Amino acid sequence: MARRLRPVGLDFVGSAPVRLVFAREISAPPEAVFAALAEDVPGWVDWFSAVTLARPTGDGAGREIRLRGGTRFQETILAAKAPEIYAYRVDETNAPGARALVEEWRLTSAGTGTRVQWTFAADGPAPFRVMLKLARTGLGRAFRDAVTALDRRLAVR
Repeated sequence: MARRLRPVGLDFVGSAPVRLVFAREISAPPEAVFAALAEDVPGWVDWFSAVTLARPTGDGAGREIRLRGGTRFQETILAAKAPEIYAYRVDETNAPGARALVEEWRLTSAGTGTRVQWTFAADGPAPFRVMLKLARTGLGRAFRDAVTALDRRLAVR
């Protein structure tokens, strides 16, 4: 059953009770990385292995995301400023525990490539917050594998 989450803004990224931040440098330029994140939403299934469906909704103002295992998200885009930031808020999910969730992707030039920083900002009851902190290693691995696959994908374009 889908549950509505608390609507929060981009400022939640800095104030969330749980903030997991991961970063990695890749060789693709920021413009190409931003385009893959924000403009080719269906392409996420090709480089983020946990994603089984990704499609824009509301004329690009939102996204529908489905993950392996059956988790679903309805999201609202909070920021899409090329080529620096792409962020979205989860409005509805079937995942238990979350009360508010925002993901932010920040892109900065790193030589000829890009430093990709992903912040996973969340709130929920104490058991949910503890579970997220315990999941840090797995989320970090998923991020690393995803941006590595994205970099490979962009290199062949």
